[in-house]
Amino acid sequence: MNMPRLLQFFLFLVSFSLTFVYFWSLDVRENKFSLSSEHRTSLQRCSNQAEDQLSSTYCQDCSRYGTLSRESSGAAAPNEDLEGVDASRYAQLKLLDLQHRQYARKKLIRDMCRHNGALRFSKRATFSDIPNDQLANLVVDDRHGIIYCYVPKVACTEWKSIMIFLSESLKVNGTPYKNHSDIPRDLIHGNSVVYLNRSHRNMMKWKIKKYKKFLFVRNPFVRLISAYRDKFEKKNDYFYKFLAVPIMRRYKNLFPPSSAEQAHIAGIRPSFSDFIQYILDLPDDDGSSFEEHWRQVYNLCHPCQIEYDFIGKMETMYEDAQHLLRVLKVDHIVHFPPGTSNRTEESWIKTWFTSIPIEWRRKLYKIYEPDFQLFGYSLPENLYDNAAPIRRVLEIRRKG
Repeated sequence: MNMPRLLQFFLFLVSFSLTFVYFWSLDVRENKFSLSSEHRTSLQRCSNQAEDQLSSTYCQDCSRYGTLSRESSGAAAPNEDLEGVDASRYAQLKLLDLQHRQYARKKLIRDMCRHNGALRFSKRATFSDIPNDQLANLVVDDRHGIIYCYVPKVACTEWKSIMIFLSESLKVNGTPYKNHSDIPRDLIHGNSVVYLNRSHRNMMKWKIKKYKKFLFVRNPFVRLISAYRDKFEKKNDYFYKFLAVPIMRRYKNLFPPSSAEQAHIAGIRPSFSDFIQYILDLPDDDGSSFEEHWRQVYNLCHPCQIEYDFIGKMETMYEDAQHLLRVLKVDHIVHFPPGTSNRTEESWIKTWFTSIPIEWRRKLYKIYEPDFQLFGYSLPENLYDNAAPIRRVLEIRRKG
């Protein structure tokens, strides 16, 4: 009689234990799921805010290391009393800042190029669609696997001399120059550089795919001011004969001296307004009618067909140049000289464009609109009273 009762009691204990274990495991799984769900939500939130997180990473310590600005005009200096470890941390933060700057610039170009049809950047879909004669601004260094698209009036003389030095394409008595700054200026813009479009087409495509590619840009209107000052305010025989004289005859009804020197001494030259009117009257084509000093960058370098690895700006030239040379792994053999900066300030735009009618400004903006949008430049609010193009850029950025 006692055995069945003992067996019943034993079975009761087993059943109770199993029930307890079952509900305990449910509770554990529920808590685990709750924690996992919370973790996934946190990860998703971080993913959605990745760019903001990247910015805040270095901004948390900015007060200790100085200002780290993505578009600053010069390198920020850490406090003098920082210990070695702090200086190292500052260098890491600065590198992160420069990397984010490149990410943002390249992302903007990708987003804009995806809307190519609406923004009329180019009718050509791929690199293969670009004729060789429109690739004339691509300079190559085969020794280090580098391609540079030079944009006139954006420190291109300095960068061309660096490319000549790296490629060793110019020698004196069979010996390459030991310093790029020693290369004579009159040789830099000649045949001393190696141009990509002089290669076989298949080889060009291979180099475009394999080599590191970079370019430097500038506010389009500031670049126009710089071009005008350099080519028309200074004595320049070529530009005087082939452009200044025809412009003055057409827009001023003048018959200026045949000599550039005589005209320069007498102060006879096209006005900035004449220069702008000349540009507005150029054919609206693929940019081939534009002299390269004021040809649009998207027609010089084709950023929608060529994916550049590095986008530098005149406004942050020295900082970008140092970073680029490190990226190209040539910073141990060549250095970009300090002091090369944006010599025509963006604040000058208002002064120079005072005599330019609003309607001309609108038309001029439309000509250079792709450059403004591709490279993230905006106009002073009081210069262009129609904000629609700027709003459209912001909409594309949000959609991208």
